[in-house]
Amino acid sequence: MANTIKNREDILQKLNIHQLNPMQEEALSVIENTTNTVLLSPTGTGKTLAFLLPLIDRLNPDLEEIQALILVPSRELAIQIEQVIRSMGSGYKVNAVYGGRSMSKDKIELKHTPAILIGTPGRIADHFDNERFSTNFIKTLVLDEFDKSLETGFEEQMKYIIGLLPSLNRRILTSATQGVTIPKFVRLDKAVTINFLKETTNKLAVKTVVSPNRDKLRTLLNLLNYEGNSPGIIFCNLRESIKGVSKFLDKNNITHGCFHGDMEQKDRERSLLKFRNGTYDVIVATDLAARGIDIPEMKYIIHYELPYKKEEFIHRNGRTARVNSKGTAYVLKWEEENLPDFIKNAPVAKINKTGTRKPPYWTTLFISGGRKDKISKGDIAGLFFKQGNINKDELGVIELKQDCTFVSVPATIAPKLVNKLNNTRLKKKKVRISII
Repeated sequence: MANTIKNREDILQKLNIHQLNPMQEEALSVIENTTNTVLLSPTGTGKTLAFLLPLIDRLNPDLEEIQALILVPSRELAIQIEQVIRSMGSGYKVNAVYGGRSMSKDKIELKHTPAILIGTPGRIADHFDNERFSTNFIKTLVLDEFDKSLETGFEEQMKYIIGLLPSLNRRILTSATQGVTIPKFVRLDKAVTINFLKETTNKLAVKTVVSPNRDKLRTLLNLLNYEGNSPGIIFCNLRESIKGVSKFLDKNNITHGCFHGDMEQKDRERSLLKFRNGTYDVIVATDLAARGIDIPEMKYIIHYELPYKKEEFIHRNGRTARVNSKGTAYVLKWEEENLPDFIKNAPVAKINKTGTRKPPYWTTLFISGGRKDKISKGDIAGLFFKQGNINKDELGVIELKQDCTFVSVPATIAPKLVNKLNNTRLKKKKVRISII
């Protein structure tokens, strides 16, 4: 037990977390002592860490087999959990597999069997079909955002996968939604439910912004200028709407990203990455961005198009006012538009049209080397400090991938850094560096 606590302290120190929140404390205690757990808590409250800490404690370091399986509804969530586990530095191998990524990449990575496997149900079922690893040692199953997996149509694959896990003795289900029916095939006997959904903060302000015209773009621009460079999401219902909003923002020199299901996986990942590191402070998205993706705390979100359902409204709003922070959800409507019944207590906001936005401070550099080249974040930092001659404040977020790295630096010095550092050697590898 003493070793477990010590390991946990080491992990939290690596994640720069000084104290777990009440939900995480309770989840940790329950999951450690319970066979089946249902964890209900709003988006952004730290559910991932809440189930990973006890999961890692149960792994056998001497067993070179998959011991824990985490099923997720989206590629973005798979990548996010993989990154969190890597950041924990537990010493256990982890891999994420999902549709839209090369199967050959999966096969290469799975040759060295991970202790923890994360994936979307369709891709995991494919690997099960082809018997690329043993399922006999998987004792822990996590269904993260399980209600979203059911909504997305993964029920049959989930049923198939769970039926092929003979040694399963611990199940953890998480959701940010209340009252979802759990299918019988999950075999969730005598589950303990941890419910923090009622603990949501009152720090979310919902406000209405009225457009004098059916075309709400000019009012949207006023609102973005009013908010300045604070990070926020503009939610649309349709991909075509996103294209229209994006074109308008480009025309008005507002740097932004887009995020929707029609985009290539690489483009979606890069859009989120630039949002995380400050290259973008606005992202225009469908409800795909309402949960299950790794993005920072938002100061505000904008319902550019009104959501169809109450659940969509709740999940969109869950992107702001998370944990202990304040946030605003703006409902953008034109004068003759009626609000749905589930949007209540949303007073009209007075928007000051004289607000201004500045160009983003950060931009993103691409480096053609990553983990497979034995390159670490420390190596990257050393390159920029020693050969790039920049100071600590000028080095932003470093995101290390398998075969490349992304680094945020001030936009004003990015071209100079590329000229100075492109084609330099990093861990015996000559790396290309460019602005993306």
